[in-house]
Parts: sequence; structure tokens; C-alpha cells
Amino acid sequence: MTTFIKDQSFGGERPLFAIHDTRLENVIITEGESGIKCCHDIEVDSCRFIGKYPLWHVDRSLITNSYFEVGSRSAIWYSNDMTMRHCIIDAPKFFREMHGLDIEDVDLRDADETFWRVSNLRVRNVTLHDGTYPFMFCTDIDVDGLRSDSKYVFQYVRNAVIRNAHIVTKDAFWETENVTIYDSHLDGEYLGWHSKNLRLVRCHIAGEQPLCYIDGLTLEDCTFDPASDRAFEDSSNICADIRGTITEIKNPVSGTIHADSIRLLTIDEHVRPPHDCTITPVPDTENISLPKL
Repeated sequence: MTTFIKDQSFGGERPLFAIHDTRLENVIITEGESGIKCCHDIEVDSCRFIGKYPLWHVDRSLITNSYFEVGSRSAIWYSNDMTMRHCIIDAPKFFREMHGLDIEDVDLRDADETFWRVSNLRVRNVTLHDGTYPFMFCTDIDVDGLRSDSKYVFQYVRNAVIRNAHIVTKDAFWETENVTIYDSHLDGEYLGWHSKNLRLVRCHIAGEQPLCYIDGLTLEDCTFDPASDRAFEDSSNICADIRGTITEIKNPVSGTIHADSIRLLTIDEHVRPPHDCTITPVPDTENISLPKL
């Protein structure tokens, strides 16, 4: 049997500790901490969260049409099998140490250190603003519709598929493994460094020195911004099909790279063996300090 709590306010320390099989409507969690803790099987609709740590150790929950104020920092940790729809979040450090999180139509206005160590994560039509390091150490991620201007997104993630994203960032997708990105705009310095098995399909890439120090890189029908220079440095096992012009390719290790036009190819004394990458067509300009193989 479901318990209903409606049109009430709760404050202080753990006011709704260990509730279960409960629906909250138009409830305010005021100043204090750990308003809803160690709970399971709850629904939250049209509620407002003011105090910190309001939803820790909550399993099997649905949160809809709710607002999290700035003071509700670190609101949702150690909670599994959670669905969130149509919410606005103004506080940082959300969603940590979780398994099974499904969010849709959510606006995170301070995404600092949000989504850390979350597995089985589904994201639909989500906006991230400000902050650093969202999605760090996440695994098994399915994203469709993401707009983000946060810095250092998707560091150390594993097993991710991302579609229809518009990301303006710095140092994104570092040390990732098994990540595929479709139909997205990726604008940030040092994209994808030190990753394994990174695949980009119909993506536009902007920012300095993209796609370096990668083992296993696939590009299909991708385009590059003119300011993106020194691409592919020290990357191996490349299979790249580039539409339009790429400004500069520098010291790729192995694989194949084809573009409609290549303005500059740089191969210098720092290229790693076997330095046998096949590159077509002939670049407009070459800066070669080693014999061609």
C-alpha cells in the first residue's frame, strides 16, 4: 500500500528517514540535511529541495517536476535505480556512486563534479552548465541529446554511446575506453587524449591538438574546424575518413587517414615507430624531417 505525503514541509536532520512505498507531492525539504535517506520505492513530484544531501541511499525512485536549490548540494548519492524527469537543478555535485540512473529533460545549472562513478546511465535531452569534470569514471552510458559548456567532460569513462551532443569544453574524453559518438559537435582543446577505441561518426571537431595519444581511433564522415591543428599526434591504429579540409596532421603512428584536402603534414624526429601511417591525398605542404617510408 502506498503512503501519500502532500503539501507539507520538513526540515532538520533526517525528517523522512527510511520511508518506503511513499509518494510525495508538493513537499518542501527545507534547511537541514539528509531529508530523505535510506529509503526505497518512493515517488517525488512537484517538490522543492533546499537543504543539503536530501536523497542519499534511496533505491527505486521516480522524481518528476521538481526543483533543487543551490543549498541542496551533493543531493543524490549512493542511490540505485532512479528515474528523473523534467527537473531543474541549481546545485553542484549531483549523482555520485550510483547504478541505474535514467534522466530526461533535466537542466543542471551548476554541473560541477556531477555524475561521478555512475554505471548504467541513460541521458536524454539534458543540459549541463558551468563546473568541471562531469561524468568522471562513469560506465555503460547511453546519451541522446546533450548540451554542455562544462569543462573536462567524460574523463575516464568506459563503454559509452553518445548521440546528438553539442559540447564546448576543455580536455574532453581523456583516458576513455570503448566510446562511440554520433552526429555531435565537439569543441575543446586536446580532445580524446590517451583513450582506447574511440569512434566518431558524422561529428564536427574543433579545438587545438585533437585526437592525440590514442590507440584505436575511427573517424567516419567527420569534419574539422580550420583552427584544429596538430591532429593525431602519437596515435596508432587509426582509420580516419575526413570530409573537407584538415589543417594539420602531425606524427601519427599507424593506420590510415584520408581527407578531401590536407593543408600540412608534419613528421619530425619525435614520431614513434613504426610511423607507417598511410595518408591521402598528398598534402599541400609537408614538413618532413625523417625519410619517408
